[in-house]
Amino acid sequence: MTVLAAVLALLVLPLAGVPAAGAETPSVKLSKSQAGTGGSVTVTGTGWRPKTLLMMLICGRSVPSRGVIGGTDSCANADGRAVTTDTKGDFSKELPVAEPPEPCPCVVHVATVTGEKAAADAVFMVAGHSVEPLPEEESGARLSVLTDIRLDGSSGLLTSFGAPPSRTLVFTVGNVGTAAVKDPVFQVGTSHGVFAPQWEEQQWQGTIAPGKRAQIKLPVELAAGAHGDYTVSLKYGGKMLAEQPWGVGPPWGVTLFWILLGVVVPVAVFRVGMAAVDRLRPRGSAGRGARRRSLRLPGLALRMPRLSVPPAPESRTTKTKTPLTPPTPTTTTPPTAPPTSTRPLPWFTPDSEPGIPSGRSALRTPRERSDDPTGRAS
Repeated sequence: MTVLAAVLALLVLPLAGVPAAGAETPSVKLSKSQAGTGGSVTVTGTGWRPKTLLMMLICGRSVPSRGVIGGTDSCANADGRAVTTDTKGDFSKELPVAEPPEPCPCVVHVATVTGEKAAADAVFMVAGHSVEPLPEEESGARLSVLTDIRLDGSSGLLTSFGAPPSRTLVFTVGNVGTAAVKDPVFQVGTSHGVFAPQWEEQQWQGTIAPGKRAQIKLPVELAAGAHGDYTVSLKYGGKMLAEQPWGVGPPWGVTLFWILLGVVVPVAVFRVGMAAVDRLRPRGSAGRGARRRSLRLPGLALRMPRLSVPPAPESRTTKTKTPLTPPTPTTTTPPTAPPTSTRPLPWFTPDSEPGIPSGRSALRTPRERSDDPTGRAS
């Protein structure tokens, strides 16, 4: 074990003096320290993250030790330039000189646009621009953020349908001055992408004694339907205290609503159109056709022959010899005419044929015809 520990120590010692990758502090250098409006200055940077988008601005009322006091509102935003670092984290690009909205002292301010926040300043003098001394820092009442700020809360169901996303900005501040701070007024700003933040003043009710700390909660709300990457910034007394990224998901409920609307509306229009066609369809031709068909049916029934089931064949009786008996006088009755039907019948019907007695069917089998006592052949 002692030998293994010695070997590991020999391997680690040569690497102890090598700095970690990406640990170099971002910095910027200028080709000249002074230039007038209409000129340009070359800005060179080193130590930045590789392939990172940066924004270069000329800002007034700023010094590297205190940063941009008024935020990006003190910079010439319209004349800024964007640049992307190379694979080593370096860049070099010309920046046109423009007068910032605030008086000098001025700096060239370089900051990251996306990802982890990083910034660097270099002193620069705009020739012909006014110069004013910076305001003295109040030594009596000063607040400083002691912990990283965070955003508490979550998006609800209504946010998925376009409701404004809202969070609670939570941070802890401490009074590092000698006087108490009563009801401090903070500035909370929200920005989307490369756009400047929109500031809103919010007052916290309470008093922070010297050397004491307090946890502060401020509501933050975005516009309806907002989605994407946002940044929440916090300022107090014109000084930037902290920034916090905020990623807002897309409102999928709105997309689902439009999809359903695109399906339901055409179906409803189709149903209404079919109902209107059924109501406006002419019905005269259909009625005449139905009456014409109803009149034809009885005629077809009259022309069809009547079919009757033939009667069952008469059972054959066997002739038996009976003893002779003396004849008995009988009275003869005149034959009676068969009853006549009140309904006239044609001269030929399926039930009767000429020369065949009534009650016998014309449709007989050969056997019945052979047994016919009349001897009539078929």
